[in-house]
Amino acid sequence: MTLNFKKLGSGKPLVILHGLFGSLDNWFSIARELEKHYTLYLVDQRNHGDSPHTDEWNYQVMVEDLKEMLDEEALEKVYLMGHSMGGKTAMFFASAYPERVEKLIVADIAPRYYPIHHQTILEGLNSIDLKATKSRKEADDQLAEYIQELGVRQFLLKSLGRNSEGFVWKINLPVITKNIEEVGKALPEEAKYEGPTLFLGGSNSNYIKQTDLPDLEKHFSNYELEFVANAGHWLHAERPEAVIEEVRRFLE
Repeated sequence: MTLNFKKLGSGKPLVILHGLFGSLDNWFSIARELEKHYTLYLVDQRNHGDSPHTDEWNYQVMVEDLKEMLDEEALEKVYLMGHSMGGKTAMFFASAYPERVEKLIVADIAPRYYPIHHQTILEGLNSIDLKATKSRKEADDQLAEYIQELGVRQFLLKSLGRNSEGFVWKINLPVITKNIEEVGKALPEEAKYEGPTLFLGGSNSNYIKQTDLPDLEKHFSNYELEFVANAGHWLHAERPEAVIEEVRRFLE
């Protein structure tokens, strides 16, 4: 599959993968600083952003999508960074193709299994009648019946696009809804990556816990764990300067 991506800057290649319901646009504010030091590849994963939609959606196919992109761009070895679902893709990729990853950064996700916890978001998104919706305000009002937090709604509605017929989802909402269990899947027991790895958590998030440390060690023997103060799961949006500082420290 040919993924949509944006290439920015110059220097060693740094590939960044967004999380569930997101797109490469989520990383533009950070990219504007990092592009001064690296050649950035901001990638839309399948069924997200402007990448193709398909009925097949799991980490195995997302890993092969990424490999195909690296091959087409003649990228032998890259710095690889992913947030949440993108972090899982990055972990799966690094363990499958360790020779292609010089350093790995995983933002606020661990290798373990995560139970389904996006039901309310999916109910809210599926409740929006796109054919009857005339404005983003109307879409937001419908979503607000399920999700109170304005920031979360604004993030989700970034995936609401338009075509000649009206509003459309840039995410493949039916397939994501049907296969949501795929997002929480754990790395296989035998999966290992021995290159330098940074796990970057949000101090106010519960996605990476102390109980995850044995798993980090088992799969990523050369890892370090840092927490961004006063940040939740969307640490790159809440504390971009701190994330940029940690990324540059680790890569340099």
